[in-house]
Amino acid sequence: MAKKLTITPLHDRVIVKPAPAEEKTAGGIIIPDTAKEKPQRGTVVAAGPGKKDEPMSVKAGDTVLYGKYSGTEISVEGNDYLIMRESDILAIV
Repeated sequence: MAKKLTITPLHDRVIVKPAPAEEKTAGGIIIPDTAKEKPQRGTVVAAGPGKKDEPMSVKAGDTVLYGKYSGTEISVEGNDYLIMRESDILAIV
């Protein structure tokens, strides 16, 4: 069972667990660590309450797509997460 996250995002911020980077291409070629791209997909772990006039449209457990360079990388209890504004999220998958 997953542990409860010890951080709570404020306002319109969300905490996202990035999906692991691709290890192989569709054709079976192994991608070396130096050539791997940052993942642009992840799972929302926690979401803030939203702004005063705008409720949040994402919730914990949603799989989302976000911009390549969005968010700030943080490490909590040995796990890597991204914290970003809801506006940085492009789509819910």
